[in-house]
Amino acid sequence: MIFATSKKEKILILVKTYPALSTTYDELVCTAGMTKSGEWIRLYPIPFRKLEFEKRYKKYQWVELEIMKNTSDPRPESHRPVHMCGDIVFHEEAGTDDGWSARKELVLRKVYDDMTKLIADNKEDTGVSIAVFKPTRLIDFRIEGVERKWDEKKLKEIEKRNAQMNLFGGDKNPFKVVEKLPYKFSYVFEDIKGKQSTMMIEDWELGALYWNCLKSAEGDERVACEKVKEKYFDVFRDRDLYLFLGTSRQFDGWAKNPFLVNRMFLASGKQPDTFR
Repeated sequence: MIFATSKKEKILILVKTYPALSTTYDELVCTAGMTKSGEWIRLYPIPFRKLEFEKRYKKYQWVELEIMKNTSDPRPESHRPVHMCGDIVFHEEAGTDDGWSARKELVLRKVYDDMTKLIADNKEDTGVSIAVFKPTRLIDFRIEGVERKWDEKKLKEIEKRNAQMNLFGGDKNPFKVVEKLPYKFSYVFEDIKGKQSTMMIEDWELGALYWNCLKSAEGDERVACEKVKEKYFDVFRDRDLYLFLGTSRQFDGWAKNPFLVNRMFLASGKQPDTFR
């Protein structure tokens, strides 16, 4: 039975990616964190914005829930909640005292600095698909325009299903799909051997920052993008920066470089609000 292989696990939440559309769950967020032993756990699928407010976990919060291996995802770190929308026990947050020492003690146990080595490890039978990486140097922060609307077919299916649920359930707060980001943001960085890589950033907080900047810029996208770059590149490039890298399921194990940037982590200095 499915519950025979399930287990309760305590996980420090470290990653939440920007939501993506799902015809099954409407919207999904890839969440990842570490156990107390330093093991990475990827939680997917989770319809995060559909969770009751009190069940929405925060970054750097310890949570306990029943999980099982996600058999539809070959990546070794990938698990799924046994109970999709409930039974999450919240524990303390990893504190910010003493320069984030509690967080750094866990997060920086194993750090890659060589992309060739990381990609080779990903292609092993029990390949690494999520890791902490230390870039030697940030070279650029690229902003590229992308399709501005979600897939129309998927969107209509989601809207139809929710309209039916609202009709019969009388939902006073109907679910609305998150806006699609009109830009792709990427880091260009160099590793310890001088190898350059360009990786898209999937972090939820970058998306939220863009929308906040757009609002403060009164709809001027150029200004909003400049503000995002100012924080993610101008501020971070001279700091003790680490990246949480994760593979996309589609390209895991075979692509030239299957990794994306899931989130950033600063190991020294005053932490900006974006990382709290």
